Amino acid sequence: MVVTADNEGRQRASARSLKSIVDFAVGCHARAVAVLLMVALLGFLPGFFSVPPIDRDEARFAQATKQMVESGDYVDIRFQDEVRYKKPVGIYWLQAGVVKTASALGFPHALTTIWLYRIPSLVGAIGAVLLTYWAALAFVSRRAAVLAGLMMASCVLLGIERLIAKTDAMLLMTVVAAMGAMARAYLWQGRERLSASSAWTTAAVFWTALAAGVLLKGPLIVMVVGLAAVALIVVDRSAGWLLSLKLLAGIIWLAILVLPWFFAIMGQAGDAFFAESVGEDLLGKVFAGQESHGSPPGYYFILFWVTFWPGATLAASATPAVWQARREPAIKFLLAWLVPSWLVFELVVTKLPHYVLPLYPAIAILIAGVIDARALSRKPFLVWGTIWWFVVPLVAGIAGLVVLVVIGRQFGLLVWLLMGAAAVMGFLAWRFYQADGAEHALLRAIAAAILIAIAVFGLIIPSLGQLFPSPTLARILRDSGCTRPQAAAVGYQEPSLVFLAGTTTRLADTLGAVEFLRGGECRFVFIEAREERSFAQRAEALGLRYSAGPRIDAINISTGRPITIAVFRSVGSS
Repeated sequence: MVVTADNEGRQRASARSLKSIVDFAVGCHARAVAVLLMVALLGFLPGFFSVPPIDRDEARFAQATKQMVESGDYVDIRFQDEVRYKKPVGIYWLQAGVVKTASALGFPHALTTIWLYRIPSLVGAIGAVLLTYWAALAFVSRRAAVLAGLMMASCVLLGIERLIAKTDAMLLMTVVAAMGAMARAYLWQGRERLSASSAWTTAAVFWTALAAGVLLKGPLIVMVVGLAAVALIVVDRSAGWLLSLKLLAGIIWLAILVLPWFFAIMGQAGDAFFAESVGEDLLGKVFAGQESHGSPPGYYFILFWVTFWPGATLAASATPAVWQARREPAIKFLLAWLVPSWLVFELVVTKLPHYVLPLYPAIAILIAGVIDARALSRKPFLVWGTIWWFVVPLVAGIAGLVVLVVIGRQFGLLVWLLMGAAAVMGFLAWRFYQADGAEHALLRAIAAAILIAIAVFGLIIPSLGQLFPSPTLARILRDSGCTRPQAAAVGYQEPSLVFLAGTTTRLADTLGAVEFLRGGECRFVFIEAREERSFAQRAEALGLRYSAGPRIDAINISTGRPITIAVFRSVGSS
């Protein structure tokens, strides 16, 4: 490829302009936080308000929270009449607090506005980015800490989790806070830098974060923190640094924060909570692949190159330097954060991509430290691996445009421009990696990641109405002219429908749907096409009068198959 001097000069100017952002950020902590916040918002806000409720996990969490608000019971966790004891109550309380506040301020339809339920996830994702910067300052320079924060702000997996109203983005924030505090206790032991007052502050951050993580997702945070601590104790043959975490006071504080709800749920549900959360959910995932999510060891290693993109592209080049410095206290701590828990996750049978998210900040800090030390490997095959910066936006652009045209039936000129710009930035990151340096290349790749996020989440997904039939069905109820319409569903019974159409939405079979329509006026049933004949036969046998409404052609996002949903409305009472 021939590059003219003029073009090359423009590329170098582009690199310098991106570098100047980092130069500005490292001037002081306030600037660093401002830059990281700006980049995180650019990457995390696209689609936040416009993407409908996503089945199934997000809609289940949001519906359970909605029922808490409707019932006023903030101890029990239910989806309609079924108990939902797989996770503790933390995320439901956070979501309920946001929704209750919005309702008190007069926000219309707060109970069914999904982005309100996503606010804790957004806060958790942004908090994780900022806390990665804070945690990194215990290990590396401010410049490297900013780079680590930027890697998390552009990380593909976190860019997905911030959009879903469930536990994982918030859990990540608590893990980073706990590990950042523990790192200070470990690295600064015996130094004047860790005075008595700062030791108590560090301990307070550690134990509060640990308690919050337990209330969000049970023992997962304890596993990550505990395995890291055990690994350090075994390697160093010393546990003296744990004393600076004020163990006795910390355990008491942890119990004060965590135990009241656990006692409350045990008083209300007996041992049912622990039977489901520990027996079925936790141990079931360890020994069996739940919900078709079983995968062999190596699953997370393979996914890592996509889910931690664009930072993952430099992981292989950073590995030799990390291995060489593995006995240094900072590197030792980061590896203790990463390796033991990663091995456990690879051995657990049930695997979901987000399980390893709490370990990604350690990887980001390791890579950033190697970049800052200019110690990345220069082996040709590793340097050629940087082509991944170009391949990902190119493939994402082609796939996104195909989906937009085929499913969304739109040309999407702005999407073409954004995806084209992302591919160009990815190409430049790869092409000028050696000429401009790893930091410049990484910044270009981060820019490409943000452009992709804007295109995919801000423009493509919201335009794919066929993937989200529940808002259309809920709109039919709102536009029916009925004061309190009631609905039942046969075949298509996704949680998003219950969330949007109402908690009383009945998930029934065809006989139940017929009986439901017989109950009075302003009743609607949503029948998937494969169940329609059975419904019609049962309705005819019972002499049911009903009127046919619109038919909705869609794609069930949970199963990936095309569906048609017929709408029927009761006519009087039978």
